[in-house]
Amino acid sequence: MAEYKEIGFNKRAHYDYEILEKLEAGIVLLGSEVKALRNHRVNLTEAYAGLSKDCEIFLYQMHIPEYKLANRMNHNPTRARKLLLHKKQALRLIGQLKRGGYSLVPISVYFNEKGFAKVSIGLGKGKKNIDKRETIKQREWNREKVRLLKNNR
Repeated sequence: MAEYKEIGFNKRAHYDYEILEKLEAGIVLLGSEVKALRNHRVNLTEAYAGLSKDCEIFLYQMHIPEYKLANRMNHNPTRARKLLLHKKQALRLIGQLKRGGYSLVPISVYFNEKGFAKVSIGLGKGKKNIDKRETIKQREWNREKVRLLKNNR
């Protein structure tokens, strides 16, 4: 990925899921949604990607609050938004989702260098509580190492 302007980030994605692969996808948005995104207004904590009835990939529960100046032309804050992927990518993801055990998790939303809104999604497996505790231990140990090295100077 080249230079981009990050709007929102899902902090819990790497904690709750073991991300095996990352993809970049476009999002089908309304005008008022783009305006709200340009004001850095987005919440990804409860968002997830999944299949629709037509075997297309949609992003659900991504909260983009209403844009105040749009008046009656506003949008539903948590509506399902279609993800734009290449056909081969979409078919491969659909196969892995149907096989089971995998989830599509949105990691971040950003504008690329051309000004298009993109979402970074990760294909991952859910972590168990033991794995989450191991992640916490590793993070604390890395902090402790930095402190020890800092104090030894």
